[in-house]
Amino acid sequence: MNTIDPGPIWPVECHPSGERWTLVLQRDLAHPPAKVWAALTEPGRLAQWAPFLADRDLGRTGAATLTMIDGEHAEDLSATVQRAEPPHLLVYTWGEDLLRWELAGTAAGTRLTLRHTMADRTWVPKVAAGWHLCLVVAGRLLDGDPVPPIRGSEAKNHGWAELDEAYSRELGILGTETP
Repeated sequence: MNTIDPGPIWPVECHPSGERWTLVLQRDLAHPPAKVWAALTEPGRLAQWAPFLADRDLGRTGAATLTMIDGEHAEDLSATVQRAEPPHLLVYTWGEDLLRWELAGTAAGTRLTLRHTMADRTWVPKVAAGWHLCLVVAGRLLDGDPVPPIRGSEAKNHGWAELDEAYSRELGILGTETP
């Protein structure tokens, strides 16, 4: 089985957002914001790393469909791009969740900050582990050394459980059962 090394956990926080919870995950990428923006918005690039397929470019506001992929199972979830300010800010709903991608230029490339708001606090470390794996794949894609996307239950083969445990400890959120 071909696995990737997810490396150590990244800077992470969890904040209450009304009756919901927001995961804040940061990742530094050695690429300019415009290149990272393309990976976050263009359907062809998203298909190479994201946990979903997008039915259109996410770089403009309006309705979209994001299709979750888990092996042979696919589930369409409605989405609405609320803000698209290339190449620095992308905000969209994904089913019941809200995702806010912030891209800040740095001397070395881009600091990506993901704010993912969800209803259940116990899911925060699980979501962090999933995004961690997806963003490792995105980083490899941006570096010109692509690997296949890691989606759904396949994440268990690439260190998801260990990442879930590490993010659970870091955030002080117990309950590491596999979804």
